[in-house]
Amino acid sequence: MKEKNIISEFIKKSRTESKLTQKELALKAGVGLRFIRDVEQGKISLRTDTLNKVLRLFGKVLGPVDLPKE
Repeated sequence: MKEKNIISEFIKKSRTESKLTQKELALKAGVGLRFIRDVEQGKISLRTDTLNKVLRLFGKVLGPVDLPKE
């Protein structure tokens, strides 16, 4: 079963709500179009500094998150 990728879902949803194409988002964030496509397709290994460039456009950054207690 494929794990849900919250970051890719957030970026795609935010991009579409902002009425941006993948190319427009890449230009605004200063990243490559390939990077945006990889993110939205749920690619697992991505550079966090580059991902933060995209997330900053939507008022977010990556950071430590507490795991749920089992």
